[in-house]
Amino acid sequence: NNLGASYGHRIKGEKAQNIEEAIACYQEALRVYTFEAFPIEWARTQHNLGIDYYFRIKGEKAQNLEEAITCWQQALRVYTFEAFPINWAQIQHNFGNAYGNRIKGEKAQNIEDAIACYQEALRVLTFEAFPIDWARTQNNLGAAYLYRIKGEKAQNIEQAIACYQEALTVYTFEVFPQDWADTQYNLGIAYSNRIKGDKAENIEEAIACYQEALRVRTFEAFPEDWARTQTNLGAAYGKRIKGEKAQNIEEAIACFQEALRVYTFEAFPYDWATTQYNLGSAYSDRIIGQKAQNLEKAIACYKLTLEVRTRDAFPENHADTLYLLGIAYQDSKQSLLAYTTFNSAIATVESLQEEMVSGEESKRRHREKWNELYSIMVEVCVDLDKINEALDYAEQSKNRYLVEEIISRELKSIFPANVVTKLKKYRDEIATGQKQIQDGKAKNPTALAKRLQGLRQQHNELKNRYFPIASGFQFEQFQNKLDHHTAIVEFYITRNKLVTFVFTRNQVWHSQLKDLSKLVDWANGYLRAYSTKKYHHEKHLTTRLHSLAQILLIDHIIKQIPEKCDRLILIPHRFLHLFPLHALPITSKQGEGNPKILMDRFPAGVSYAPSCQLLQLVQTRKRPEEFTHLFAVQNSADNLHYTPIEVDVVKGYFNPPPDTEILVENAATKAAIDSKAFNSYHCLHFSCHGYFNYQEPRKSALILANAHKSTSAEPNSERYLRISEEEVFDLEKCLTIDQVFDLQLKQCRLVTLSACETGLIDYTNISDEYIGLPSGFLVAGSPAVVSSLWKVNDLSTALLMIKFYDNLLNSQMSLAVALNQAQLWLRDVTKENLLLWIESLSIKSYQKRRLSAPLLKNDDFKYLRPSDKPFEKPYHWAAFCAIGQ
Repeated sequence: NNLGASYGHRIKGEKAQNIEEAIACYQEALRVYTFEAFPIEWARTQHNLGIDYYFRIKGEKAQNLEEAITCWQQALRVYTFEAFPINWAQIQHNFGNAYGNRIKGEKAQNIEDAIACYQEALRVLTFEAFPIDWARTQNNLGAAYLYRIKGEKAQNIEQAIACYQEALTVYTFEVFPQDWADTQYNLGIAYSNRIKGDKAENIEEAIACYQEALRVRTFEAFPEDWARTQTNLGAAYGKRIKGEKAQNIEEAIACFQEALRVYTFEAFPYDWATTQYNLGSAYSDRIIGQKAQNLEKAIACYKLTLEVRTRDAFPENHADTLYLLGIAYQDSKQSLLAYTTFNSAIATVESLQEEMVSGEESKRRHREKWNELYSIMVEVCVDLDKINEALDYAEQSKNRYLVEEIISRELKSIFPANVVTKLKKYRDEIATGQKQIQDGKAKNPTALAKRLQGLRQQHNELKNRYFPIASGFQFEQFQNKLDHHTAIVEFYITRNKLVTFVFTRNQVWHSQLKDLSKLVDWANGYLRAYSTKKYHHEKHLTTRLHSLAQILLIDHIIKQIPEKCDRLILIPHRFLHLFPLHALPITSKQGEGNPKILMDRFPAGVSYAPSCQLLQLVQTRKRPEEFTHLFAVQNSADNLHYTPIEVDVVKGYFNPPPDTEILVENAATKAAIDSKAFNSYHCLHFSCHGYFNYQEPRKSALILANAHKSTSAEPNSERYLRISEEEVFDLEKCLTIDQVFDLQLKQCRLVTLSACETGLIDYTNISDEYIGLPSGFLVAGSPAVVSSLWKVNDLSTALLMIKFYDNLLNSQMSLAVALNQAQLWLRDVTKENLLLWIESLSIKSYQKRRLSAPLLKNDDFKYLRPSDKPFEKPYHWAAFCAIGQ
């Protein structure tokens, strides 16, 4: 045991070999120090053996860390909190180090385990009793927060900085120069990644911290630490904003090349590979010298990196390196090499995604990190004219959470019973094995990981054989199921361009808008006008839509669609989901009447879908032919004048109670909604207020009775939502997006959200998820949702909804046609004909008078001539979209 400790601390000789000798000595000692005969000596030896496995250079790093964790878990059989609190705390600290650097298992959960271990250690290692150990644990806890995946990233980094600054209260330059330098180095990393504060100043702080660390970390005294600091100093120069960019990059290259004096492939393979990776990034960005030569050097560095960063040993680093190598190939016009490189990266990323077990937040962060990889792959496929593959990758990047959630909920209705049984068996075995790896309880984690990889492959092959979806999506199979009269226009926004795909059953066409600036400027102007000047938005909407049609080249797109196609499905992307594309103006052909907008061109309907995959999934839903059972919410805030008439007319198309239930005004509470089982209803109709929360989209909601609070309510708490100086809502009394996801709508055929902003989505998220009220109802079980894109007018919405249901149920139109025809009717109806239509409705006389009154008395309408069209502006009719089947 003592000889092992001596080898572990030996300075002379090769470090890697010294550690091997130490491990051999400890293993020899364990032949005598058994748990039964010498428990304390056995535990001490296990503890020391774990430390040397942790620092081991030879062998596979991932397996070395697993060995370290196993040794420390063994030691804890003796070193309990009660009997040996100091030893217990030291092992908790070591666990924190091992989990923080762990390669196997899920990274997000490993870091959470590391934080928990450090916090446990601090129960014993207090500032008063053990200031040095306390400072060391604070330092390492800071590192765990710095690399934390869960929680808010900006706050995690602030927490890291706070921990490092705490450590510096003990680690002073005079008393603990080496520990002081280590902490300065860590602070440099934190400032380099800091989100809060001024970015340029943060990088200057990082450079200053690294330079401070180098006062102690000299090449002569601490060559490894010196090299590590040079590497990070180079990374900071690469990010630097102040100073001349070209010179900053040269400084970065110089630092990385200095680090390679120590980090050789033979002595420090992992650090050598990391430095080659950083050097490749610097050469990719280099301004001085010829661009082609710089890219060649970058490619060479990335290839060297991959000699160490293999898929088996370092899967996430492997994918990251492939990603940058692919970009270097793309920038050097080697598109085919870029394609094969990105393809390998995506395969690794998909494998990492499948290994995740700690919940949706980790998966979302993973998708956010890697979404741009799919985006670039779409660009490369388009450049290589691999259009079908471009669509495959575009679809794989979209709506993964929603797709996987629907598959999980509806497994039995999507797949045959025998396939469901096999898929569940695979899933359970994979989950059990992954948990064993995550908890460090696998006897042979490497072998188990390979077995799980094989099980995942078998699971996916079986699933894709019956229903290729998510990572297995196959565009050609989807295309072959389209009918001959349907066309789909799918938009996809990449880093630099907008790609538009137009496809029918028999053809695929695409175009590229290579300059996104006009589209982005238009979108920013639209959203700015909507959020600050609602009247301006309403008044200029027609002009704005004309501009958008020109930017998107909509006329050119429509020309690619065969005349026989009379049905159109639009699949927007990111912020394009916010705009009424169905109302875009098009140029009419001579002698063909006078089509004005997309809906005029496609009489069999214009509808929307978040993605081909979601469309494919909702089309598998088997729903009853009957459309007789209605649940509705009416005027829950008691300040919408026309919703009672709207709901009165709508309910007349359905069976009477108990098949129909209406929650009216004060009865439309969250408690009443919670008490309902929605499984028997064919249609849900919400005629109330809605609100979309741009800052926290999952707090968007349908506003129910008693939700309005006084402005003195806590505006910043999780429970309350302030939407203006005058309005605060209690979210516990609203139906939020998260609560919609929990509904069970197994018989539902349609959800109509006759309220404001119910069709808006979170367009800022970079994981390409479609998060809004429509997605909630689609996941809950409805195959179709009608929702709105802005704050709608109460009167025109009531008229539109009455006509929509009349078309749907009296005229037996499809959902999209019923809505489109109602919109075109509202656009084109004259004041005279509208008044006659109101008179023809089967409603009470006072209700007819209420609907007619604004047309006869309001300043906006009373001066109109009988032949004028009171609602021809798109503000009144274009807000609503039919989403889904």
